[in-house]
Amino acid sequence: ESLEQNEPFRIQPVIEGVVLIRLAEGPFSDALVALERVDEQLSPGIATPNQVLTAATGQGGGCSATEPQEVYFETEPFPSVCHNGGGAGVLIYMADTGLLHDAATHPWLRHGVQMGNPVTDVDPLDPGDPPVIPECAGHGTFGAGVLRCMAPDAQIVMTRALLYGGSQVESDLVPVLESALSLGADIFHLTIACLSRNNQALIGFEVWLNHLRHRQGAICIAPAGNCGFERPEWPAAFPGVIAVGALGGDWRGRATFSNFGPWVDVYAPGRDIVNAFATGTYTCYVYPYAGQPRNFYGMAKWSGTSFSTPIVTGLIAARMSRTGENARQAAAALLAEAREHAIPGVGPVLLPCCGPQHEPPARCGGCGCCTQHHRC
Repeated sequence: ESLEQNEPFRIQPVIEGVVLIRLAEGPFSDALVALERVDEQLSPGIATPNQVLTAATGQGGGCSATEPQEVYFETEPFPSVCHNGGGAGVLIYMADTGLLHDAATHPWLRHGVQMGNPVTDVDPLDPGDPPVIPECAGHGTFGAGVLRCMAPDAQIVMTRALLYGGSQVESDLVPVLESALSLGADIFHLTIACLSRNNQALIGFEVWLNHLRHRQGAICIAPAGNCGFERPEWPAAFPGVIAVGALGGDWRGRATFSNFGPWVDVYAPGRDIVNAFATGTYTCYVYPYAGQPRNFYGMAKWSGTSFSTPIVTGLIAARMSRTGENARQAAAALLAEAREHAIPGVGPVLLPCCGPQHEPPARCGGCGCCTQHHRC
């Protein structure tokens, strides 16, 4: 009450029942002391830091688990495009780094992928000849390409929710997601992850998820993160959010970078995925390749739970159009199948119908590409 009367500028509404309070300038330790006092006097979780969410980065890595790698000009996407009309009638909202200007040059992105706002949702490149590709640029385009390969007829609305090198604070991101509820999307695909103080849930996100649950049949899906440990990352760790981990290159074991644990719902291929990317020059900044230039021509190879997640989203969308189920029903059915055919030592697995051949019990996610889509 004292702040509201004397310093209202320090209070920012975030979402129903949640406000951001800006503390007076001082060392970071002062903020931690304030949080500890709130925990003691009220209860843990009443107040939490304004978390920074990123594009599912890992320990010591760049944007996602690895930096993008070069591929030959006009290399095919991997997993490849599933030409089955999957995803028709399904609307997917993606919160990522936006779309590159040249994304429309890719045949599987030309139709059905749009920016929420054609001005603010452009993923910019630095000027040059060729253009300079900044850190995290192309991340959203790459993820959208992976999703569209699984469900080519799905409609995707991309927003540039992640700024500042692929990051955004919770207090700014949650209002964007709240506003997006009005679009009536079937699937909210959030390519973001963060750790939290004392593993506490993100209170702004928690309110938004409660609002989403009242949208009949809608779901939220997010990457488990790329730190390679069991500690939960948010928002994937929320009950009701589908948390996606990554399989390694042979699709038989967990990728070393992928987070894991009972809070991860399903694993999908996430190592050495090939898809749409920027055209230009990228300079590596992560050891041991720091300072090495890489030249790209609209395609790249990339790894991370950021890219296993759109495989699962695409499989859900494809099942929706094939069965008439809503997103919640389709997701429940696929997760049940994934649990039934879990890989020992890894967990539930969903696979597209293209890629390394597998022996049972690993099965594809029923994308409809195969004449007998129940087994790769």
